[in-house]
Amino acid sequence: MQIAIGLPNPVPGVSGATMLAWARQAEARGFAALTTIGRVAYPNYDSLIALAAAAGATQRVELITDVLLGPTRDPVLLAKEAASLDQLSGGRFILGVGVGGREDDFTVTHQGFHDRGKRWDAALALMHRVWAGDPPPGTDKPISPTPVHNQRVPLLIGGQSEAAVERTVRWGIGWTSGGGGPDRVAPMAQRIHAAWQTAGREGSPRIVALCYFALGPHAEDGGATYIRDYYGAAPWAGALIAGMPRDAAALRATVRAFAGSGTDLLTFVPTLGTLDQVDGLADAVLT
Repeated sequence: MQIAIGLPNPVPGVSGATMLAWARQAEARGFAALTTIGRVAYPNYDSLIALAAAAGATQRVELITDVLLGPTRDPVLLAKEAASLDQLSGGRFILGVGVGGREDDFTVTHQGFHDRGKRWDAALALMHRVWAGDPPPGTDKPISPTPVHNQRVPLLIGGQSEAAVERTVRWGIGWTSGGGGPDRVAPMAQRIHAAWQTAGREGSPRIVALCYFALGPHAEDGGATYIRDYYGAAPWAGALIAGMPRDAAALRATVRAFAGSGTDLLTFVPTLGTLDQVDGLADAVLT
């Protein structure tokens, strides 16, 4: 199982200089990937722009949105942006996408909330046509760079529904669980693998999971404060706080637990935006 670290792109108050230093430090310490989480109705750095900056500051590490709320965005522009980042990073970018579950992200972007799944299915088909070089409606020219990998940007699909399983098998290289423990990952990983085989897909789907963490003297209060602010009254916020590792022993125990769940890539997502989090995590789980 590979280990990734999240960029602190949603953590309030993190400077642009810290974001770039974080990316360089994470690559130097040997993390497999840099990931982002993202909302719209929150003062976070945009995931695609943050990863574009990280692409320029690094050479090896994978760059993953985990996840970007696909139906909040225009699909033609998203396809163009994703293909641009794919090329600028030399094929290191993976577009992790989900439909989202909080209505305010859709209200502020003037997008429908209750039809988001139906719109997203149509959007995925359109995005793949754009990546293949087909002109979208309204022009007779291609509008996107050609992605590095077989005329498509690699996709991870998030969500727990049957529709998410179907999207994974049709469009994705794998599935991402979002927050939650290994007990949530394991049964979905089995469903994804079974559907993958039934559909006759070659190889195996990549299973990605994330866990929030906080280290240092402010870990207890700072991590909980951030989770409550980011998720608000969401019923799962308390579980995320309770399950958040706050020292090296807890981090290593978390790695062992996810390794037995079928996870291929485990991302530790920061709740504090100070650079000591990168070294503290690396010392605990990469050495």
